[in-house]
Amino acid sequence: MRPKTLLIGASSNPERYSYKAIQMLLQHGYPCEALALRPGRIGDLVFHVGTPSFDSIDTVTLYINASHQASYMDYIISLKPRRIIFNPGTENPELVAAAMKNNIHCEMACTLVLLQTGQYD
Repeated sequence: MRPKTLLIGASSNPERYSYKAIQMLLQHGYPCEALALRPGRIGDLVFHVGTPSFDSIDTVTLYINASHQASYMDYIISLKPRRIIFNPGTENPELVAAAMKNNIHCEMACTLVLLQTGQYD
């Protein structure tokens, strides 16, 4: 079983990178959870709203900009993921510092590229 990813900033719009990332994660066999500002779904994956409890989140991949991350910062740290992927446009030094204090690895990378090149793990 591959490690579970939580994508924050999910969209049901096929033009959005978050949509493409969910599709690609699932195609590559990664279990995925998704948080969004409003209810939605991609196939069988129903978006969560708010800050639900999850078990065994390995990776948090961000698709919200730094100004929207403040309300999720404590939540993300509380999940104790192994890493956080800051996709282009989501860089946030404050969250990086908080994550590093909690031994969470941070990557400034693109989830889509990591998956396409076999470097996601």
